[in-house]
Amino acid sequence: MKYIDLHVHSDASDGTMNPSELAEHAKEQGLSAFALTDHDCIYGDAETWQEAEKRGLGFLPGMELTALFHGRKIHVVCLGMDAENPGFRQIYRKLRANKEAKIAEIVEYVRNQGIDISVEKVEPYGFGRPLDRYSIMRYMVSLHMYDRAQPIWDNYLNPAVQALGLNAVVSIEDALPVIHEAGGVSSLAHYHKQIGLKGLTREEQKRAILELHDMGLDGMERWYPNYTKEDAEFAAYMIDEYRLLATAGTDFHGGNRPEVKLGKGLEDHLMISYELFERIADHVEKCLKPRK
Repeated sequence: MKYIDLHVHSDASDGTMNPSELAEHAKEQGLSAFALTDHDCIYGDAETWQEAEKRGLGFLPGMELTALFHGRKIHVVCLGMDAENPGFRQIYRKLRANKEAKIAEIVEYVRNQGIDISVEKVEPYGFGRPLDRYSIMRYMVSLHMYDRAQPIWDNYLNPAVQALGLNAVVSIEDALPVIHEAGGVSSLAHYHKQIGLKGLTREEQKRAILELHDMGLDGMERWYPNYTKEDAEFAAYMIDEYRLLATAGTDFHGGNRPEVKLGKGLEDHLMISYELFERIADHVEKCLKPRK
């Protein structure tokens, strides 16, 4: 059986592998295809696509979009969009402006918490791109403060972002039509998490997902590493009952989330069929046809 992974991060955001390493690791893990979905970032898409093709792997360019929905942040996995589409470029500039804003102030906030940090020390971790929050995270990971990256966000970066008024992102109402215009598909990521629909009842989650679907959301993640049995059953129900597009992935971050394996998830329990990749690739191709 051929396996895939449609929720993957590289060192262009908060993963630890560069495009070459990621494609090679996908090959070693026995995957047949994968997608790159860095946070509000497409820096790694083109190079990762080239590296995947060199190894005979299928690939979908993508991005994990952060957007506001009724005052809460949600993540949406976007797959197959044309990065040169004018509407997409406009939304993307807003996303990047937010991620790259007030870097010196964020660094100063973190320094005031007793961390040995400066903009000069962070600069090498920008990898030649404009500095953003992930550059700061990468530097802090290098200090070996924790055995994973999440506590850095919880204890330092997210409080800094909140204090500096940088939580503003694009609205989901504005973003979803643009993803379609750019020929891509959109899928609600890890609906069960805080950056998602956590805290809502199942009926409230159902209404929220249907509202998002009416706005243009294509689907939701059918499989995710730490779904409970009930989470997975609810996702399956929503997809089957309302004919949503199913996507799935491990949310792989490499060394920043070492317990999650590419293409396999936690304890090798998440093996996603290649048929899902073919279905989504076909959907993307159909979206693109009117633009050819």
